[in-house]
Amino acid sequence: MNEPTVHDYRTLLTQALGAPTDADTEAPDFHTLFTPSSHRLALDPDATVVRGFRGTGKTYWAKALTDPELRGVAADAYMMPRLRRIEVRTGFGTDRSNEPAFPDKRTIRGLVDAGVRPDELWPAVVLNVLDSPEVRQLPDWTERVRWTRENFEAYGHALQQADADSRRKKETLVLLFDGLEHLHPDRRQADLLLSGLFQTALELRLTTGTLRAKIFVRPDMYASAPKEFADASKLGANATDLFWSRENLYGLLFHKLGNHEGPEAKKFREATGDWRAEGDGRYLPPVALLADQERQEEVFTTLAGPFMGKDRRKGHTYTWVPNHLQDGKGQASPRTWLSTLGKAARITGEQFAGHPLPLHYEAISASLSTAASVRVAELKDDLGWAALAIEQLEGGQVPMQASAVHYVWRTGSLASKVRALLESEKGGSGPRDLDDPAALVQELHDIGVVTKRGPDTIDLPDIYRLAFDISRRGGVPRMPV
Repeated sequence: MNEPTVHDYRTLLTQALGAPTDADTEAPDFHTLFTPSSHRLALDPDATVVRGFRGTGKTYWAKALTDPELRGVAADAYMMPRLRRIEVRTGFGTDRSNEPAFPDKRTIRGLVDAGVRPDELWPAVVLNVLDSPEVRQLPDWTERVRWTRENFEAYGHALQQADADSRRKKETLVLLFDGLEHLHPDRRQADLLLSGLFQTALELRLTTGTLRAKIFVRPDMYASAPKEFADASKLGANATDLFWSRENLYGLLFHKLGNHEGPEAKKFREATGDWRAEGDGRYLPPVALLADQERQEEVFTTLAGPFMGKDRRKGHTYTWVPNHLQDGKGQASPRTWLSTLGKAARITGEQFAGHPLPLHYEAISASLSTAASVRVAELKDDLGWAALAIEQLEGGQVPMQASAVHYVWRTGSLASKVRALLESEKGGSGPRDLDDPAALVQELHDIGVVTKRGPDTIDLPDIYRLAFDISRRGGVPRMPV
C-alpha cells in the first residue's frame, strides 16, 4: 500500500471538494450520493412533511427521489426496499427544464391576485400531475382551476382511479413539492398557499392507499402556515426534520474524498480502512469513518493537525471547523462545510506550500469568509429580506443592543427596501411582520440568522457575520474572498 503524501491529500481535497455549487444546479449522482442515517425518514413515502432550512438537503433529496437509480442506492443504504416500488412526480419545484405539470411562481401570484383560493389551486395541480386528460388539454391554469372547481366530483374520481392503477402496479405514487419559499412574495399569502397544500396532502393520505405527497419545506414556514382543518394533527405525526450532526458532516467529507476519481482517492481509501466496492466506481466507507468520533478525529488530524494553532489554546480542529460554520440553530450547511475545506486546501497550496500537513490552520480560518459568502448567497435566494436586514448592520460590532439594530433599520428604510425587493420577485418569501422591528428580530432568530444574549442583546453566528463585515471583539477576522 502506498501511503498518501501531503501533496496527494492536498490535491484530493482541492479536486474532490471543488468550487461551491448551488442546490438548484447541483445534481446528486451515483458515485457521491451520501446517505446520512439521520435522513432515513425523509425518504420514507409515508413521511408527508420534510422540514429543513436552506442547505440541509431538501432540494438534493427531492432530485434524488426522481431518479430510479439513486432511489435504488437509498433503498439499499436505508434498508428500505419500498423505495424501489414507487413512482415519483413533481407537483411543485424550481426545476422547469422539462415540461412541468405545475404553475410557476408568477402564474401562482396572478391566480392568487385574481381570487383563486389555495383549496382550488392544489387540486387542479394534482389533476394535472396525474395526467387527467380533461385538465391537461386546457390551455392555461386559469382554465384548469375553473374546470376543477366546477367538476368537483371528477377530482375524487381521478384520485380513486390513480389509486387503483398504483395498486395494480404494486407501487406508491409520490407527488413531490419543493422550493415552496418561492410560492408567493407576500408571507401571509405564502402561508395560506402552504396551508392549502398541507390540506390537499392530508386528503391524499386519508382517502387513498397508494397516493402520497412529500412536501419539503422550511421549519419556520411549516410553523406559520395555518393548520385549522380537520385531522391537522396527523400532519405533524407524519413529519420529520433534516439535520446534520458533526459525525454526518465528517462522514460526508470522507465519502466525497473516497469516491473521487483518480489515484489520490484510491490511496485515501487504502489508508483509511476497508471500503466496500459497490460497483461502477462507487465505494462505501467503513462504519467508523461515518459514525465514530474518535476515528473521524484521527483521520482529520492527518489532514489538518490537532489544533487551530501551535497548541490547544486556539481549539481542536475537529470541533473548531464545524462549530464556526454553524448558524444560530447549531446547523452547518454541508455545502459550506465542503467549500470551506476545499478553499482551505487551495489557500494552503498557494500560501503555505511547505507546510507538513495538507491543511494549514491559518488557511482554514481564512476560508471561513468564503464559506460565509456561500451561505449568504443561499440566504439571499430564499430570504432576501433577511440578508438586507443584516446588510444594514455592516461595519458594526456584535453583540449589539436591539434598540441600536431597530434604529439602523429605521434610518436605513429597511421596510421600503424589502418591499421593493419583493416586488421585483427576487429573494423568496417576505417576513411575517415587516413593520415591527422586534418581530423581525424574532423571525431572524427563528431561522437561525441571529442569536440572542438576553432579551435585549443580539449576536450573529460567524457564518453570517463574516460575510457582512461585522466585527466581534476577539472573533475570527474577515478575510478577502
